[in-house]
Amino acid sequence: MATRFLLAAIATLGFVGLIPAVQAQTAAPAAPVASGPVALRGAGATFPAPLYQKWIDIYTKANPSLAIEYQAVGSGEGVKRFLENSVDFGGSDAALSDEQIAKAPGGATLVPATAGAIVLAYNLPDVKGALKLSREVYADIFLGRIRNWNDPKIQTLNPDLKLPNQTITLVARQDSSGTTYAMTNHLSAISATWRNQGPGVGKVIDWPGISMVAPGNEGVAGRIKRSWGSIGYVEYGFAKRLGLPMVHLENKAGRYIEPGLNSGQAALAANISQIPGNLRVFLPDPEGDDSYPIVTFTWLLLHDRYPNPQKSTALKGFVNWALIEGQSYSSDMGYIPLPADVVALARVAVDRVQ
Repeated sequence: MATRFLLAAIATLGFVGLIPAVQAQTAAPAAPVASGPVALRGAGATFPAPLYQKWIDIYTKANPSLAIEYQAVGSGEGVKRFLENSVDFGGSDAALSDEQIAKAPGGATLVPATAGAIVLAYNLPDVKGALKLSREVYADIFLGRIRNWNDPKIQTLNPDLKLPNQTITLVARQDSSGTTYAMTNHLSAISATWRNQGPGVGKVIDWPGISMVAPGNEGVAGRIKRSWGSIGYVEYGFAKRLGLPMVHLENKAGRYIEPGLNSGQAALAANISQIPGNLRVFLPDPEGDDSYPIVTFTWLLLHDRYPNPQKSTALKGFVNWALIEGQSYSSDMGYIPLPADVVALARVAVDRVQ
């Protein structure tokens, strides 16, 4: 039911190109999953949901004794269900804290599954050309300090664009969201005002200048698509599939960077040394001349111990496949494949699950 609901939602919002690609895959390298039929239930982040669904479809077709359900309910709800032990695995764009891990009945293992860029997508159909925003300006937009598209601070950065005398309509996440966490973590890193006087960092934020909210990355992308004069934060793949224009953002090196696979990979490559052994890493303001400034990993949350050994075997088989063969599907769907060093650390973590 959850799978059908997710595919229906994707089609409704215009992600129809995803579904034939999923259905066209008929084989995947088979891996030992269990000696009999096994059903796995997961829930969490919407950010990686289209990629997870593709992995599930391909893998379960090659391993028909396994059924996997993933409900895209947002990182906050996914973490909640994981800590309640009501799902076999969770998904979150915000890594669990030490306090949350301590509350996990069966322990918790965090496995980075993919990475992605968070973009500022907008709807200004009469504006032709790339829109650039400096760190100060887009922080001020989300602080509610800049409210018009033809504000002098925006126009000065874009002298060749004819910006409308139109109120900026901000779109944000309604639900508890790891995407919101990554976005606010970035704003806190680049803006002293946000850090010291703004709403702070979290999965749910009281945005000062927000005009409308929507559930899930797909909800935000769909709302931007329908709302002239809007701007909002959303995972790159969702904006790409809906054909939304995306802002070129100023990075830490002072360069304006177009969001995309290359600039996302550059951000990970330039900051790989910051990734610790426990794989809980955040890159709120990545170094590097070519780095896109808002990137995040997203994690699968596994219990350290599973009472049912068949579930443990099946889940580890699926996750290991996703970390190796599954990464080849990332780029076409707007995600950043994990660097080899991260994959190696992630597989060690998976092997510790019992």
